[in-house]
Amino acid sequence: MSLPKRDGVHGRYYLIHKPDTDPEVLEQADQCIQDVLDGTAKENHSGYPVVVRNQNGTPFLPSQLLERYLSKLPLKGFPYADAVAFCDALRRLAGWKEIDYTLRQYIEKQVQDRYFEVGEREDGFTVFPPCTVWPELRPEDVDEGLLRFACYVAVCYTVYGASYDSLTTEHILGLVSQLRPDMVKQLKTDGSGKLPTDIQKRKTERFTASANDAFATIRITARDSTEECYGKILDYLCAVLEREEFPRSYSVEFRGPEKIYLSIPGLPKKGVNQLFACAVQHPSLHPIMERYARLAMREFEWYQNLADEACAMPGTFAVFALGLEGPQWCSMVCDYLDLCDDEHSSLQEKFIHAFFKKYGFTVQTLPVLIHGVQSMQGMKPAKEFRTLIANEESLNALLEVKRHLEDYLPEENCQDKRSQDFLWQDVLWGIWGQAAQNGGGKVIKAAPAELREQYQKIFQ
Repeated sequence: MSLPKRDGVHGRYYLIHKPDTDPEVLEQADQCIQDVLDGTAKENHSGYPVVVRNQNGTPFLPSQLLERYLSKLPLKGFPYADAVAFCDALRRLAGWKEIDYTLRQYIEKQVQDRYFEVGEREDGFTVFPPCTVWPELRPEDVDEGLLRFACYVAVCYTVYGASYDSLTTEHILGLVSQLRPDMVKQLKTDGSGKLPTDIQKRKTERFTASANDAFATIRITARDSTEECYGKILDYLCAVLEREEFPRSYSVEFRGPEKIYLSIPGLPKKGVNQLFACAVQHPSLHPIMERYARLAMREFEWYQNLADEACAMPGTFAVFALGLEGPQWCSMVCDYLDLCDDEHSSLQEKFIHAFFKKYGFTVQTLPVLIHGVQSMQGMKPAKEFRTLIANEESLNALLEVKRHLEDYLPEENCQDKRSQDFLWQDVLWGIWGQAAQNGGGKVIKAAPAELREQYQKIFQ
C-alpha cells in the first residue's frame, strides 16, 4: 500500500472531504468505517485533533468518517438502526464532542432544510430560526426512518452534551413534532427505549418511579416514609445514574407523605430537597446517599427543574443533607465544592452558612470554608461568623490553614505566592466580609485583648 503524504494538521491524519482525494485514501477511510462497526478501529487522543485509525493504522478525523458514512445512506427508506449502530460505535470510540456538530449539520440539511421553510431569527438571543412545514410537502415524502434518526440525535444532545445542549434537543424534537407528533409523544412517554424496562418504570409496594432519558427526567412517588422505602428509592436512583444512556443533567421530581426539608434557609423547597431531608434521618442510608451523590456530581451539569437563581449540580441536596450530619462528611463536601461552577452556582453559600453555624470553625471544618470560597465568586459571610471564630481554638486552626495554603490550590500554581495571597483574601472576606479590608484594622481593633495577637497574625 502506497498512500500519499497526510494532508491534515501537522500531518496527523488524512482529509477525505475534497473532490480530488486519492481513491486509495478513500478506500482506507471505508475500511476505517467498517473497523469502527466491527470494534477493531483505534482512537488516538494523544494529540490534537482526535483521530481514529483503521487496522492498518491509517488515521482519519471522526467527523469526516461520520460525514462520509451518512452521505452514502439513502434518504428514502433511511436505515435508522444501521445509522444508530455506527454513531454509537463512533461516539464510544472518539467521544460525543467529536461528532455532535456533524450530526446537527446533517439533521439541519436533511430534515430541517428539506421539510421546512426556515425563517429569520427575530433577535440575537434566539439560537434557532423559526421553521414551518413546506405547504406542498406530502406525507409520503417524509421518511420515518430519517425522523427516528433525528429523534436519536436529539436525545444524544441531552444525554451526552452539555446542559445548554438541551436547546438543540428541543429544536430537533420541535421539527419532528410538526411532522409526526406521535413519535415525540412516545419519547415523552417511554424515552428512547435504550433504558432497561425496570429502569424506565418501576412499581413496588412502597414507591413508583420512572426515568426518561429523552427528556432527562426522573419521577418518584413514595407510598410511605419508612427507611426501607427511602432505601429502595436511593437504590433506584443509583441504578438510573449507572446507566451510560441517562443524561448527566436531569430533573428529579419527588412526591412523598413526609413534608420536611433540609434546615438550610433559602434552599428551594422542591421534591429533591424533601427526598434527601427524609432519607438522611436514617443513618443506615447514609452510605447509599453518598454513593448517589458521587454518581451524580458532575462539573457543569445541573438539576434542570430548579430556577436559575437556585441552580444546583446534581447531588447537591444529598451532599448538603450529609454535610449537616457532621464533620465526618467534610471530605465529600469539599469534593463537591471543587466541582461547583464558580460563575453560575451560589446555592452552596447557604449550606456553608448553616454548616458553620452548627459546627463552628475547627481544624476539621475549615477545609469546607477554603474550598467554599473557591467554589463561587465573592462568597458573603454570615453575620454570626465573626463571633463563631472569636476563640483561641478557631483562630489557631485558621492560622494553621494560612501556613499551608498551597494544599488548597491547584498543583500548577500551588507555590505561587500571588495565588496564595488571593486565596487568603477570599478566606478573610468569607469570614469578616468588608471588615477584612485595609489589613483588617477594624477587626483587630475590636478583638479581645487576649486574642489580639492571633488576629494580627491572621491579617498580616
